[in-house]
Amino acid sequence: MEDSTSPRPPRRKRYSGKNPRRFEDKYKEHAPGAHGETVAKVLASGKTPAGMHVPIMVTECLEALALQPGQHGIDATLGYGGHAREILARISPGGHLIGLDVDPIEQPKTEARLRELSYAPDSFQAIRSNYAGIRKALDSVGWDAADFVFGDLGCSSMQFDNPSRGFTFKVDGPLDMRMNPQRGVPASEWLAKVKPAVLAEALRENADEPRAEEIAAALAGKHLTGTLDLAKAIRSLPQLAKLDEERLDLTVRRAFQAIRIAVNEEFTALDSFLRVLPSCLKPGGHAAILTFHSGEDRRVKKAFQAGLRDGLYSTVSENVIVAGPEERRANPRSIPAKLRQAIRA
Repeated sequence: MEDSTSPRPPRRKRYSGKNPRRFEDKYKEHAPGAHGETVAKVLASGKTPAGMHVPIMVTECLEALALQPGQHGIDATLGYGGHAREILARISPGGHLIGLDVDPIEQPKTEARLRELSYAPDSFQAIRSNYAGIRKALDSVGWDAADFVFGDLGCSSMQFDNPSRGFTFKVDGPLDMRMNPQRGVPASEWLAKVKPAVLAEALRENADEPRAEEIAAALAGKHLTGTLDLAKAIRSLPQLAKLDEERLDLTVRRAFQAIRIAVNEEFTALDSFLRVLPSCLKPGGHAAILTFHSGEDRRVKKAFQAGLRDGLYSTVSENVIVAGPEERRANPRSIPAKLRQAIRA
């Protein structure tokens, strides 16, 4: 007979409906090792499980990097570690990977996952830095240059899916958008202080928004605290009244993207990364970079072309590589991805 005086295990939180809708309630997706069947069902439905990131164009990226056992290289955007895991498998034995990530929330989780796969500090090292700090990272481990450098730009699914990070307008959350919440100012504060001309430039440069001036004039200086507040403010603009729901939703997405890039100074960091990238590669070293919108891709394309003209690269991509039809169906987040590669002269 059960001892009525013994403490009972805590009850699992109940939620209405067949499946949980809140990010916090999706406990099975947050523990993929313990609930593989649920995670597999989510993946099979063409969705990304909560708190996870499905690596994009893995085969194409590995081919571009031309990995060999014993090589030393850098994953400049560690994220969930999906690409890093495959890279480590191919440079073992004797290889060493440095993983850069500026996110203090996700980086420790990813490092723990890779340690569980038996990748010890002599084969994998995580460094808290964004990709602009690649030269400093190399110096910190005593490397003059690397055999390869990989970059998967933009936000990760873990950041987008977690409402508390403020990147999504699917559900309400604080209007933050910082990849490193310990530095800089949240999007709410940035938006409250930004001038209309600066916001308009961000909307054009960061997201190719055709109605940049009208949106900037209405939003600059507004005090908005939540992601749904910002989405509602955009949707209610009289200047957008003639847009259908699909185009209106696209406008909101572009505004969120533009503000996120500005808050995190992503293009400034990317330009710095691309400027020092050739000097961080050994002769014959490979670089492969995944981009997810035109602003990123233009910068990578121009930097690679300039490096080729200046003799810093011996080969660069003539055309971008995109995800195949099967991957695009299985993982819609791969649809905008573009892969470019370069080889150090």
